[in-house]
Amino acid sequence: MAKHLTTGRKGEDLAVTWLESHGFSILHRNWRYSYFELDIIATRDHFLHFIEVKTRTGDLFGYPEEDVTVKKLKRMMQAGEEFQFQYPTWKWVQYDVLSIRLFEKREPEYFFIEDVSL
Repeated sequence: MAKHLTTGRKGEDLAVTWLESHGFSILHRNWRYSYFELDIIATRDHFLHFIEVKTRTGDLFGYPEEDVTVKKLKRMMQAGEEFQFQYPTWKWVQYDVLSIRLFEKREPEYFFIEDVSL
């Protein structure tokens, strides 16, 4: 498996653990519809959260959250609208980004950006 795919999968596994330790209940991982994908769909405090996970192993290309572009946010929101169409029980919805930086000799760093919008 390519290194970036391994890093991404490890990041999503770490994200699930981190989110659960912060009171989230995970509903779906890698939910797909057509060509859209949502990394994690979770709930907390009556909110439905669509969470984009970005993971990096170094600083050469900047922080992971800098990779979430306007185009990516629009696609997340389109996927979220389809999810809500299929499962219309949620009144409050939020789009979030969980940035994870991995290091060789220390614990990962997490940066959670809540309620992202355009």
